[in-house]
Amino acid sequence: MRTIVVISREGDWPLTIPGLEVVLARDYLTDAAWTKERGVRAFNLCRSYRYQSEGYYVSLLAAARRHRPFPGLLTVLDMKSRALVRTVHDDLDDDIQKCLEDIRSERFVLSVYFGKNLARRHDRLARRLFAQFPAPLLRATFVHGDAWRLASVSPIAMRDVPEDHLEFLRKAALEYFARPRYQARIPRASRFDLAILHDPDEELAPSDMKALTRFREAGEEVGFGVELIQREDYGRLGEFDALFIRETTAVNHHTFRFSQKAESEGLIVIDDPESILRCTNKVFQTEAMELASIPIPKTWIADRSDPDEVERRIGYPCVLKHPDSSFSQGVVRCDGPAELEHHATTILENSDLFLVQEYLPSDFDWRIGIFGGEALYACRYHMARGHWQIVKKTSSGRFAYGRVEPVALDAAPPKIVRMALRAAATIGNGLYGVDIKEAGKRTVVTEVNDNPNIDAGCEDALLGNDLYLHIMRGFLQRVEERKRGNGQ
Repeated sequence: MRTIVVISREGDWPLTIPGLEVVLARDYLTDAAWTKERGVRAFNLCRSYRYQSEGYYVSLLAAARRHRPFPGLLTVLDMKSRALVRTVHDDLDDDIQKCLEDIRSERFVLSVYFGKNLARRHDRLARRLFAQFPAPLLRATFVHGDAWRLASVSPIAMRDVPEDHLEFLRKAALEYFARPRYQARIPRASRFDLAILHDPDEELAPSDMKALTRFREAGEEVGFGVELIQREDYGRLGEFDALFIRETTAVNHHTFRFSQKAESEGLIVIDDPESILRCTNKVFQTEAMELASIPIPKTWIADRSDPDEVERRIGYPCVLKHPDSSFSQGVVRCDGPAELEHHATTILENSDLFLVQEYLPSDFDWRIGIFGGEALYACRYHMARGHWQIVKKTSSGRFAYGRVEPVALDAAPPKIVRMALRAAATIGNGLYGVDIKEAGKRTVVTEVNDNPNIDAGCEDALLGNDLYLHIMRGFLQRVEERKRGNGQ
């Protein structure tokens, strides 16, 4: 990919970086040759990004030309959003307080050059700010009252960088552009780029590394350029055409921000923000299933701990669920009123609502994988040994799993598959795992999961690479449809 730095005036970029082209903004904006260029990453270092300024139009036209602007216009708007700055402050609060605890003034300005600060002790905070507001040169202003607070974030014009900072900036830029993705490479045959978000340290990750490798290989086979990315790559989303989240999602989590940003920048994203919102909240699912007349366990959406009401509505034993529980976590069984009081009080410390459901014991749960309204695979998830759930946390703090038994779709009960398709339709058109329980003569949907598990040797045991290829072809079809709709 061709990498350029766009500047307002000659001399605005006084650094020499091998392989980096310097282009004047007026040339980039008015020379028709740039409209025809493909595979360009444009670092916008114009003197101003204000509305309809030269810098504004550089990022705007870079996006229109399917170049990769850095920063993108959304980043510039994010910096101006007080609400977003407050949200970022909340997310970074621990790092802010720790990093600035020894500063004795009421105001502090942190300069961030390609994700770095001159003071090593500020490096972590600088990296995290750079991830939230991806722009080459940033200025973050903090004010102190009872504690430090992030007051504003703004870009720094190159001409405003102090002369004694230039050598540090040069080294930071050299290190940044030395990363493999900025090196000259043989042009790829791929028309589109797909990012797969994952966390290599996540214990209950939805896909193991072998499965991620198979997703990457399948994506490349259908025509994507595929890259595995992590949390710190938030600022690079504009480089891709699609995002596949293979990290456990939550609304109050960076995965949701990735999904929102990807969607706002025109990427095809799975899981999309609406699916995350709907799947991670069991209150929504309860209402949605009831409205669609889909059988679910007997459920009470509660706002208080009331053992007598639970006895009347549900009975004991019962199951308590935190609204945003996932993969058996945040779900407890209560055998009597005392346990109910204890666990309900704990949940109500963080949520105004929780769910009480009837306890339906079974040897396994059905999991039907759905993508784009089509059933992909079926599995029986057996309960962990000596436990009532498919995952059990051991005394050592580790997790023990029940056996996963793949079942051919045409061998799964048709009623189960039909019920799964109806349940998934209440959420959206993405990739879901629908959990269904058979208890005696009853068949009920227990939940619909976004980001369902797809691990090597488990969900793919019968389909093999065809499972990964099917999902990647679905991604490609959606990207192509989006590009055609945009006239690209």
